[in-house]
Formats: sequence, structure tokens, C-alpha cells
Amino acid sequence: MNKISEQMDYFLSYLELEKNYSEQTIKNYRFWLYRIRDYLEAIENKIYIEEIEAMDITKFRSFLNSEWLSKKTINYYIIALRSFFKFLNKNDIKTFSIEKLELSKLDPRVVSFLSKEEVEKILSMPEKFEKNELKKYRDMTILHILYGSWLRVSELIWLKKEQISISSNQITIVWKWRKERAVFISKKAQEYLKKYLKLRDDDSPYVIVSLSRNSYWKPISRVSIETLVRDYASLAWIKKKVTPHTLRHSFATTLLMNWADIRSVQALLWHSSITTTQIYTHISDSHLQKVHSLIDND
Repeated sequence: MNKISEQMDYFLSYLELEKNYSEQTIKNYRFWLYRIRDYLEAIENKIYIEEIEAMDITKFRSFLNSEWLSKKTINYYIIALRSFFKFLNKNDIKTFSIEKLELSKLDPRVVSFLSKEEVEKILSMPEKFEKNELKKYRDMTILHILYGSWLRVSELIWLKKEQISISSNQITIVWKWRKERAVFISKKAQEYLKKYLKLRDDDSPYVIVSLSRNSYWKPISRVSIETLVRDYASLAWIKKKVTPHTLRHSFATTLLMNWADIRSVQALLWHSSITTTQIYTHISDSHLQKVHSLIDND
């Protein structure tokens, strides 16, 4: 008999040492799997892999649903469990059929995006309202990189000075599975980044640092970046909910509306599947429909 807790720890080590998953991905898997383990041990009184039945997981899903978790969030638990079961089967530990672990069908994804004019308003806010020069150029750098380079927040937080080549307007990112990728930044982002780094008088290796009294020069937090984006959107009188990801969506949509081909957008966003990028085509299609309707006005 194989203990659930022991096999989960073996699996997490496998993800780190053999699959080279990122620290954050392993942290997520650990959270999801340990919650499943705790439920099975405390509620179903099961501590061995061989005792787990499909009905136990059905009950666990109901438990998560009672906590008002979304279908998408519950699916993360099931995806983690599927991967765990595949690992077990690969190592000759029998489980019930993985085919019984079905994912919930999700509603079509709705992408929130801003018009070019709305984005420009947000990007101009630090210059209009921030008196502190260092904070002003730091915030302008953050906004312009999020919008024009498609860097994810987690990548921006841990970005180091050594990863940047300002002369060639490139940032090197170690991406999923330890793969490197080059990210391009706009001329404005370059300009603000240069000014911001020139104003810095610290030896922190990180590009974007906190300027709060209790965490000075440490890497900025995700919450701080999300708050910063939301606050500048509010100052720009944007009534929509605006997140760092909204800026990413907005640039992708702008490119497609300006006739960029979807494969290029996929490559810039580093989407492994074209279907992920296709969520933006629904928006740009409605734009093209309006353009086409102009024929009727002749």
C-alpha cells in the first residue's frame, strides 16, 4: 500500500528535478494536491492511494463547490490530480481510470480590453500626478512594459538588470520549463527605463523595486503592481475594471485591429496553442464588421 502524502511528495520532487517546473508552478501543485490529501484523510478517512475511488473525488468537487469556488478554479485541482495519477501509473501504482476525472465545461472566455485612447490616458497618468521623480519613472516603466512587451506580472516582479539589453530593446526571460525567450520593449519603455535606472542609487539586482518604507529596494509585490494599475486607471476616469492583464489583452487586440496576423501575435504572446490567441479574434472580428459596414454608407 502507498501512502497518499508520500507519493504526493515524490511527485512534487519529480516536477522540480525531472520536469524543471518553475517554483510558482510547484507551489500551486502543492497547494491543490495537499488540499485533496487533507480532504481524503479528514473526511473520507483514506490515507492510501489504493483506497481512493472516483466517488471520493466527486464528493471533493462538491465540497469545493460549497465554498463558492469557480468552475475554472475547481478544474485546477482536477488537472493537478490527473497529472499526479499519470505519474503514479507510470510508476506501476494503480489508480482508478484517469478518464473518470473530467473537467467542468467553462463558459466562453470574455476578454476585457481598452481602446487605444483609454490606454494612452492611463500611460500618461504618472507624469501628470506623481511628484516624486523616481516613483514617476518607475511607474511609467511598469505601465509601458506591461502594455508594450506583454511581460507577465510575475516575470516583471523578478526581472533582473542583467536580463535587460537596453541598446537592443530586448529583455531575456527564463520562461516555463526553464526555456529562454526574448521580449521586445517599446522606445518609450526604453526611455523611461533608462531614466528610472539612472535615478536609482541602490545595489538591488531587481529592475522594479518597492519604494515603500517597510520594503525599500526589495522586489515589488504583485498586489502593489495590481493596485498601481487600478489607481492610474481610476485617475484616468476609466470606469472598467483594469488589471495588468487588461493591458496585455489591449495590446493584442490593438495589433489584430491593425492587421497583424494571428500567428505573429501568438509568437509575441508566447501562447503554445493558437486557440488561446484566438480569443482576441472575436473582438477584432466585430471591429472588422464595423469597418466592412462602411461600404453600405457609400
